[in-house]
Amino acid sequence: MSLKIKVYSDYVCPFCFLAEKPLEEAIKGKDVEVEWMPYELRPYPNETLRPEGDYLQNTWKQSVYPIAEQMGVDIVLPNVSPQPYTHLAFEGFQYAKEKGKGNEYNDRMLRAFFQEQQDVGDVDVLTKLAGEIGIDEQEYREVLESRKYKEAHQKALNHAYNEVDITAVPTFIIGETKVSGLRSKESLEKIIEDEMKKQKPVILFDGMSCGIDGC
Repeated sequence: MSLKIKVYSDYVCPFCFLAEKPLEEAIKGKDVEVEWMPYELRPYPNETLRPEGDYLQNTWKQSVYPIAEQMGVDIVLPNVSPQPYTHLAFEGFQYAKEKGKGNEYNDRMLRAFFQEQQDVGDVDVLTKLAGEIGIDEQEYREVLESRKYKEAHQKALNHAYNEVDITAVPTFIIGETKVSGLRSKESLEKIIEDEMKKQKPVILFDGMSCGIDGC
């Protein structure tokens, strides 16, 4: 049985983007199933951050850029100001997941924002990005404009906020283990290995039995 890994993230969280590489490396060759889960850091009508502000400038200078350089990941503080709300992108994610492209969609949104500085709160931009991963653009646009997946997204947020008590992203739920924050490949591998051991059935050999060589 595959080990289930859920990753809670937001499209405006740089550490969520940086989390992709070590996770990809940690699960390579392993029987795991990864599902990316929505989480809005600053849902409407809360104010979103501005890249020209001291908070983001300092965070990126002191943390994001040094970590990204160490990891060998290209990333840039997007010049989209103010930063976009992500509810529409996440409603599109629900549609993409239904089409079997949820993880691919998630990756495209993160790369679009943190490498290409695209506004992932804009319907035209979102539609173009969805088309790039093989999603029907007309259907996708209709989904966003009609807010067809608004309820599904709100249900996912309620799950994150209230059912599993996510308070920061990225957060990983690996089997039964919950950890928050960017993790190294080695750290993730250790958790995955420990959780896989838990899944193996315990067989006691203290009773009479027959083996392949006879009884």
